[in-house]
Amino acid sequence: MSRPALLVLCACVLLAQGMVAAVNLLIPQLAASALHPSPGGLLWTVDAYVVVFAALLIPAGALGDRYGRKGALLAGLGLFTAGAALSALAPGPAVLIAGRGLSGAGAALVLPATMSVLVRLTPPERRAQALATWTLSAGLGGLAGNVFGGLAGEFLTWRALFWGVVPLGALLALAVALAVPRTPSRADAAVDPLGALALAGALFAVVHGIIEGPSYGWSSLRVLGSFGAGAVLLAAFTAYALRAARPLLDPRVFASRGLRAGTLGIGAAFFGLFSLFFVNAQYLQYAKGFSPALAGLAIVPLTVGMAVVPRLGARLAQRTGPRLPVGAGLFLIAAGLLLVSTADRGTPYAVYGCHLLVLSVGTGLCAPSLTLTVVSQLPPHQAGLGSGLNTAAREIGAALGVAVVGTVLASRFHGNPADPGQAAAFTDAMGVALRTVACVLLVAAAAVLRGFRGSGPGRTGAAARGEGAS
Repeated sequence: MSRPALLVLCACVLLAQGMVAAVNLLIPQLAASALHPSPGGLLWTVDAYVVVFAALLIPAGALGDRYGRKGALLAGLGLFTAGAALSALAPGPAVLIAGRGLSGAGAALVLPATMSVLVRLTPPERRAQALATWTLSAGLGGLAGNVFGGLAGEFLTWRALFWGVVPLGALLALAVALAVPRTPSRADAAVDPLGALALAGALFAVVHGIIEGPSYGWSSLRVLGSFGAGAVLLAAFTAYALRAARPLLDPRVFASRGLRAGTLGIGAAFFGLFSLFFVNAQYLQYAKGFSPALAGLAIVPLTVGMAVVPRLGARLAQRTGPRLPVGAGLFLIAAGLLLVSTADRGTPYAVYGCHLLVLSVGTGLCAPSLTLTVVSQLPPHQAGLGSGLNTAAREIGAALGVAVVGTVLASRFHGNPADPGQAAAFTDAMGVALRTVACVLLVAAAAVLRGFRGSGPGRTGAAARGEGAS
């Protein structure tokens, strides 16, 4: 793969992933805006993008496999840009949420297309390092979103952030058209609208139940009905996929213990990372009195581990197998969340930055091994499915992380966080929320490590061996 093509693909990943996080820095501004969103509305403003993104990733990957990955990438950039323009024009919360969802649909086409092009055009012996670069771009996208979201909140408005995405999306589409080569498509790739609808509905129902729990009560018919609908739709999807001739996702692929462990591990890592992104900006602005721009820049310690450690994690996995970097990485993410949960109004930023660094090292250590594990379980001609599954696990984890940490925060804190007199109550609630996330993450990490039991060094899986290429 040429360097210009790689840079363009990574820029697409960075932009799509950045818009997951950028709105977090604007939550205080949105809360005080003329839109007057409710606490649930603020959560949906963040999560509408992520939920649609996650729900459509696998069908979007299949569409790219069948009709062409470059075309899917260009279509995704078009939808992404249109959604940003709709968000910028929003007269109320509902239109803003709809625009975020439309951008999420575009991002769902963009990310699996970038990874599948990368896998198809990279020789097997260089695939691990290429995937580490892709992983780094995804991680740095979240950080870039924090930084530029903060700058927009400080010097411009929340609408300006979305307007700024419009020319960026257009420029990237032009760069893709010029620099990214076409890859062979597959006429037999499964595009399954019924399965996609059931899977998307299940995810939406579960997230809806989590977000609306504090408003309607956890035992309310509305919330219990959401969880019940999610369970029924997931069961229906599984039963249908086991019988369909060409399902969107054959549940039998999860017979692979490595695939199960890898997808759960990716979801768990991003569950922790994006729960931090959601509360970080509020803590720094409400409790510490940082400006939006300074709050965005204050996340920079997370770049250290994500920039330096992924290649170390990839080399360590080649020597010892994935279990050591994955286990150490997930434990460090949980430890970082527990450390951040101790922060209050009087915590020096230098101490807080060290807490972020612990979490950053953990993410950089485990992410490459988890990504390669998922991709390596499927042959290269199923690169769209593998990349869609990998990225879906990321975004489902991110969506659930935002929903859980925001819900616990809303359940524990009912005041006005902008009131300096309530900073202690806010940080107490934030601590409970982050400790809840860390406990869930540790349980998931234990299950992931069981899945990696017995895995040794060396390349494994069809993709790593280069088998199945067409």
